[in-house]
Amino acid sequence: SLFTFQEYVPPGEEVIDKPTKEEFAVAKWLRKNVPIKKTKFLNHNVEYFTGKRAVDALLESNFAKRDDPLFKTRADIVDYLHIMLEHKFYHRARKVPVSELELKGKKKEKKSIESADDEKKEKKEKDKGTDAESSVVEGAKEQQQPDKEKRKKKIRLDMHNDQRFVDCLDAYVWIYDPIPFHYWIIGTLLVLGAIGVCLFPLWPPSVRLGVYYLSVAAAGFLVSIIVLAVIRLIIFCLIWMLTLGRHHLWILPNLTEDVGFFASFWPLYTYQYKGSSSSTDKKGKKKKKDKDSDAEDETEEKREEKYVEKVELVQPDPVGDDG
Repeated sequence: SLFTFQEYVPPGEEVIDKPTKEEFAVAKWLRKNVPIKKTKFLNHNVEYFTGKRAVDALLESNFAKRDDPLFKTRADIVDYLHIMLEHKFYHRARKVPVSELELKGKKKEKKSIESADDEKKEKKEKDKGTDAESSVVEGAKEQQQPDKEKRKKKIRLDMHNDQRFVDCLDAYVWIYDPIPFHYWIIGTLLVLGAIGVCLFPLWPPSVRLGVYYLSVAAAGFLVSIIVLAVIRLIIFCLIWMLTLGRHHLWILPNLTEDVGFFASFWPLYTYQYKGSSSSTDKKGKKKKKDKDSDAEDETEEKREEKYVEKVELVQPDPVGDDG
């Protein structure tokens, strides 16, 4: 005897048919052609669309313009999308605006940092700006305020109690998530590769020998990279100790950095001199001070000479006018 197992349906509820091939085709078309937004729904990242845009898109699609149209009117589309909702392709959600208190609770640290930066900027503007500049700044702030008010409020999604499709701007969260075709190709290749590795003892001797040489070459390359990293560290430490930290020489500086394969081996080396330049700076400052003092002395001597010349011109003749 054959036994058929079916899903349990509570008494009083209708048995929902399985979705048809046309419904899957419509769902795939909607996923590709209707704008999708991403948000969080019950701590899950989800994608949703609006009902009105879905209806508008289907009215202009091939489903409504072919010789035997699947949809003739806007009401037909709404009814069809309601059937797809019952078949669990998506569910209806309601948009709940996020209050400022919730945003403050989530982003206290960011706002505190931004407010501190704004206060610093305002203080700088007050210190530097004149009355006219401050009036200009106030005018710019008044122009920015309506722009902030015009920004869209952040929303979050919540489950809607009335699960039916309505031609409006309500959100409909996608449940149907088809697997792309290239995923199937990659998966089959991985399975075939795993099977091929398991059948390694059955490979021809020449192929097995080639794989052995490749594995030895790969292991040798990894060992050489490790040895290079150790050698460059030893060379850096020796030069650093012998020069008391003044000379920094790194061979292949990008060898252990997060860069591409070829970028890891270029440049070949980097050299930096980090000697103490405090004594030279002090000598330079002393020379400058000496030059400045000499210049000051020269100017003072010139002033004294001019003053003496003036005094000599002003002094009266001791002999008198007759003499």
